[in-house]
Amino acid sequence: MTRIAGMASNRGRNLMHIADIAPGGAEFAVILTNDADAPVVEKAEKRGIPTEVVEREDGESRQAHEARINDALADYEFELVCLDGYMRILTGEFLDAQPTTLNVHPSLLPAFPGMDAWGDALDSGVSVSGCTVHIVTDATDDEGEVVESEVDGGPVVTQEPIPVYEGDDEDSLAERILYQGEFAAYPRAVRWFAEGNVDVNLDAGEVTVASDTAEQLPQRHVETADRAAELRYGENPHQDAAVYVDNTCEEASIVGAPQLNEGAKGMSYNNYNDTDAALGIVKEFDDPACAVIKHTNPAGCATADTLAEAYERALSTDAKSAFGGIVALNRVCDVDTAEQVIDSFKEVVVAPGYTDDALDVLTEKKNLRVLDVGEFGEGYEPLTQKDLVGGRLIQQRDDQKLSAEDLEVVTEREPTDEQIDSMLFAWQTIKHVKSNAILFASGTETVGVGAGQVSRVDAVEIATMKAERDAEGKSAEGAVMASDAFFPFPDGIEKAAEAGIEAVIQPGGSVNDEDVIEAADEHDIAMVMTGQRCFRHD
Repeated sequence: MTRIAGMASNRGRNLMHIADIAPGGAEFAVILTNDADAPVVEKAEKRGIPTEVVEREDGESRQAHEARINDALADYEFELVCLDGYMRILTGEFLDAQPTTLNVHPSLLPAFPGMDAWGDALDSGVSVSGCTVHIVTDATDDEGEVVESEVDGGPVVTQEPIPVYEGDDEDSLAERILYQGEFAAYPRAVRWFAEGNVDVNLDAGEVTVASDTAEQLPQRHVETADRAAELRYGENPHQDAAVYVDNTCEEASIVGAPQLNEGAKGMSYNNYNDTDAALGIVKEFDDPACAVIKHTNPAGCATADTLAEAYERALSTDAKSAFGGIVALNRVCDVDTAEQVIDSFKEVVVAPGYTDDALDVLTEKKNLRVLDVGEFGEGYEPLTQKDLVGGRLIQQRDDQKLSAEDLEVVTEREPTDEQIDSMLFAWQTIKHVKSNAILFASGTETVGVGAGQVSRVDAVEIATMKAERDAEGKSAEGAVMASDAFFPFPDGIEKAAEAGIEAVIQPGGSVNDEDVIEAADEHDIAMVMTGQRCFRHD
């Protein structure tokens, strides 16, 4: 456990914030102030933190004052010193005697050092300011006089950018930097020290953070985006919303994609969300592919020799649910495909281009948004993320793409080559179905989809119901089944057998795998295991 000596001259809000959240398990051994009336004393005492008051006497030198501070701290054990609005420049008398000393400064050093960083930032007209946590170094000469050029000049540990908005004054900017910047950066720095992730080399003027060179998941994730458009509303009419664009993204994206029928309504929050999901599916396939999406789940997906055939097969999986849905294509949309798309109500169609004839057909529908994302190209975004209250989840993208060699046959019955092809198609598609997910496929087209269930056997039953009730010219009889995670019990296999499923692809890994395999053998079902699952929870 890392123990801290805090030093403040006023409220010590950063110190209290660190005390309250204990980053990396760090805790305060003592808080010292040079002002007996400083509010930080009462705040620390309420938290059970010992306090010391060492005021500077009239005529007392910096070094003499700091010698008394050292004496006051001598009875406490600590490994780190944290300053917070400590209104004295420290000399080597203190810094040489104590462990690493940190300070937080309200600007992105080396810009705007000194006492009025907020005003200097506003006067300069910058659009971004922020804060810097840095190592405190001696900024005095041999006589103890301050060398202004060396103030706030120690090596940087971490920084946090904060936007400067039109109409900001010093108070509004200072408050934003404190609560959005310092309250993020200072605990981060303390946590790094507490976890032993920081190497300080004062001779070289460098601070190195271990594991902060990872290409995908570094110690700190920083990003920025520009507002591309305000939306009519969010998921529901009472919610405001906007879409932001990352102009560094090289992957084909719906954000900023031109809407070719200018008279149609603009894209809504839900349109963006659903269309992004639809585009993600068709990017999986090399052959002509179509996905029809409703509420981010595929109502149907298919590949075929032509785009029009792929659309017809995808739509026929569940044409009823496709009403008001999203159509994604992975080829330039031709007129044959366009004429099918407008046969029923769709919200959006997205493709890497359109022929002139196709565009003429599609724009006949007044409120069908027609998006052109351009060629898919080689760009690839390696991470996905989800905002949480108070944080964010970031993970590597699920880019698995299996081949026949990756599949382990675990049943007495061997799958045919055709079934293997169908299972591989089903696996690439089920990656995009909300878990718990079950997907039936025949050839390279979906037959029934059971999405987002809390019970896997329920997902099997829903996929069966969709195949038998809503699919046009399709049946679960003779189809293959994909499951995004293992079957915990044989009941899912038994339900699949009742539906007529003849082959299953699933991850395996359940404690009941033997029972599940036995059930497949009893029903003469071929089963392969992938050894990896493909959950999609959002």
